Amino acid sequence: MSGSLLGFIGFGAALGLIALGFPVAVAMAVVGVAGFWWLNGWTGAAFILGSSPFEAIFPYSLSVVPLFVMMGVFAARAGLSRSLFEMVNSFLGHIRGGLAVTAVGACAIFGAICGSSLATVATMGRVAIPEMNRHGYHGSLSSASIAAGGTLGVLIPPSILLVIYGILTQTSIGQLFIGAIIPGIIGAVLYGLAIIFRVKFAPDLAPPTPRATWRQRLTSVRRIWGVALLFALVIGGIYVGWFSPTEAAAVGAVGAFVLAVISRELTRKSLWDAVRETAALTGMIFFILIGASLFNYFLETTGLPAALINGIEASGLSPTMVLILIMLFYVILGCFMDAMSMILLTVPFLAPVALSLGFDMVWFGILVVTVAEIGLITPPIGMNLFVVQATQPGLTQRMVVRGILPFILADVVRLVILASIPALALWLPSRMF
Repeated sequence: MSGSLLGFIGFGAALGLIALGFPVAVAMAVVGVAGFWWLNGWTGAAFILGSSPFEAIFPYSLSVVPLFVMMGVFAARAGLSRSLFEMVNSFLGHIRGGLAVTAVGACAIFGAICGSSLATVATMGRVAIPEMNRHGYHGSLSSASIAAGGTLGVLIPPSILLVIYGILTQTSIGQLFIGAIIPGIIGAVLYGLAIIFRVKFAPDLAPPTPRATWRQRLTSVRRIWGVALLFALVIGGIYVGWFSPTEAAAVGAVGAFVLAVISRELTRKSLWDAVRETAALTGMIFFILIGASLFNYFLETTGLPAALINGIEASGLSPTMVLILIMLFYVILGCFMDAMSMILLTVPFLAPVALSLGFDMVWFGILVVTVAEIGLITPPIGMNLFVVQATQPGLTQRMVVRGILPFILADVVRLVILASIPALALWLPSRMF
């Protein structure tokens, strides 16, 4: 049996174990160690089993993970979500469908300081959906707008997925963060347009709401000074060269803690809960990284990445066609896997293909994470759909799924735009200090 064939079998076995309900980290670790044993015997398998876990979590760059996770946890507990929603609503709430557009905008801003899609959906869902229900919005629109808006937290920095991608591909995390800003804004705008067009053809989905006065708008803006300052410090500090990503993560974690204290939402119990949640999420991410490291050792030994590159060169396919096939592969895979698992499982052998075709790795990373966003709202696995349903007991899965199609189409449009115009992801990083 050739090495590349064994690599394909191993990839399929990992997917099969995940489909059977095995934890992603366990599935990748088991296949990686078993495959390495098949190729090199027990001595080789024991060696990587002993050395790989340390090497996987040793890099200093991984210190950004617990810090950004802590920043997001404190932000979620600081009560910032309601202030953000009220601020965006004061400017957009009066248009038909404005509360749903407001929810998307608030999700985008909250995701920028939280960095977690699921946390954004859970937090904003509790704030925005009851408000939309109170104004007579249809459940399919209100729930879908939150589920879709939450995906922006995956891309808009700071993003844990971008950190993981950067570590896997040795790409600058700072450049990935800055490069994701414009694509994230485009995503929020396209989601807003999707809501407006949908409501235009089905006005009953979203009755109009009163226009806020300028006094109310200015008051709501003043309430989010902490969010604006925190985002400016973290992302602006990276852009102008004040902080490395790790330093920015530390500043963000401290800043989010201070905001939580000022808001008086942080008690001793909630502080302990926040620390425990940070430790649990960080441990989960690191465990997955260890499993991915074992799996990647196996794939490299089989020569699968090199075989893919040689096969693509021999096929005569253009780089554009290869990119389309990769994106289609990710869209299909995203229907059945969560975003982090998908990236950890596939990037190690697709990144060399992208490099061989001359793709910029910052741009390619933005595309990969954008496709991962689509997976978060695509049935049957779309995690955001389940989270938003859990926030409101009256919602049904059918109701949530029925409203999500316009947002998936908006994501496809954004993917086409970003693939056609790489400068949208590369212009800001090229001007970093």
